[in-house]
Amino acid sequence: MTAAFVDTSCFVALALRERAGDAVRRRLARFDLLAASPLLEAELRAVVRRERVEADTSFASWLGAVSWVVPDRTLSQEIGTVLSAGCVRGADCWHLATALYLSPDPSELTFLTLDERQAEVARALGFRR
Repeated sequence: MTAAFVDTSCFVALALRERAGDAVRRRLARFDLLAASPLLEAELRAVVRRERVEADTSFASWLGAVSWVVPDRTLSQEIGTVLSAGCVRGADCWHLATALYLSPDPSELTFLTLDERQAEVARALGFRR
């Protein structure tokens, strides 16, 4: 089974019909399992609202395909690991830490993001790209 953890930036590209959206759609379709933090939905809906554009609502079907990762404890250890690999914004740190919670061995999971800084830290942590 192929699995990927998806960052909000990928869904934003879909919803706002960004140029990268088609590539994201093809990439998402390659995985048997898509996982994400519930923070993704809040961030996505906030962007759609803030941009006040007519969003491509087909992203809702992708949201329905996501397995939501809801940690049952604090992610202090994972957050520390992320921050030791590089500086990222708080939400990006949370997504990376949640992916580490899901897969303590990052080499077993693909981390999908369009954010270059977050991608650099994901690579440093050992996630597949």
